[in-house]
Amino acid sequence: MAGKHQVRFEPVGVEIAVDEDRTILRAAAEQGVMLMHGCKEGQCGSCKSFLLEGDDVEHDRYSTFALPDYEAEEGFTLLCRAHAYEDLTIELLNYDEEMIRSGLPIRQAVVEVVANEPVTHDLRRLAVRLVEPAEFEFFPGQYVDIAVPGTDEARSFSMANVSADTGELEFVIKVYPDGLFSTFLADKVDVGDRLDLTGPFGVFTLREAPEKELVFVGGGAGMAPILSLLRQMAELGLDRPTRFYYGARSRRDLCFENELRGLERTLPDFRYVPALSEPAADDGWDGETGLITDVVRRCEGDLTGADAYVCGPPPMVEAAVELLPALGVDDGRVFYDKFTTTGDGEAD
Repeated sequence: MAGKHQVRFEPVGVEIAVDEDRTILRAAAEQGVMLMHGCKEGQCGSCKSFLLEGDDVEHDRYSTFALPDYEAEEGFTLLCRAHAYEDLTIELLNYDEEMIRSGLPIRQAVVEVVANEPVTHDLRRLAVRLVEPAEFEFFPGQYVDIAVPGTDEARSFSMANVSADTGELEFVIKVYPDGLFSTFLADKVDVGDRLDLTGPFGVFTLREAPEKELVFVGGGAGMAPILSLLRQMAELGLDRPTRFYYGARSRRDLCFENELRGLERTLPDFRYVPALSEPAADDGWDGETGLITDVVRRCEGDLTGADAYVCGPPPMVEAAVELLPALGVDDGRVFYDKFTTTGDGEAD
């Protein structure tokens, strides 16, 4: 039987019990402690922390881009890959004290597919209905892991809806050639099929800061969590000045256009700004063009005091995370989800 050890997080003073067969991040999530993280695969470095006391830690496989060897030797660790084999005290380098104690314990659920339909040539809307349990709580912007039937693998996808009060969850999923879940979704998932999921995970959630304007930057399936947050704002009637910059290659890559234009009428101070990096000759496009970060740079002035939310493919996220502080956004107020990929090319 695996041992259990106490792990204390500083400077927030939160302590949890961790089984040796659980990663520290997973154990925290199971106990409703929301630690900052991204990919859960040891690729992005969002959960990087420092060992203050104790050093008997083993890591599952990870990328040395996220944790270089010299940092590991100095005592840095990736919580999403770390197993504790003694009591530890860990310094959190990237944390949000407002969120850390407000987490929801993760649960397993069985769902039934009610819709699997294309919204662009390579994005699909997957809607599922809860079977067991009948209720599933999450915060807008969070995600779940969906198991790939017949394998030991799972893939992570953000909810696009605000809650499961209707008994349904909605996802926007990018279809990758030869992707494990993509192939399954495109060729084998039918209405009535059942899937297993686990969650919720993630801290890409709307912070309470009514005095701050909001800037959303998205691309690809990054539409899902941002749409969830915008729908939440509409439900709550929030009037914070908000812009949503969404980058696509051509017009055929745009989705949810009617709803987003409708939100411009619903939300009192909201503007949706799509941009095409490679508009086709027959697109008839007269909107913004270029990389979405270049469009943000052109359209925005001083963003001091703003909150920024970024979600999409890694190159876009990395460029935006570098750009936004240069425009005045405080580093600690740039919240992002980086949709990393697994070895088979599937979006995570």
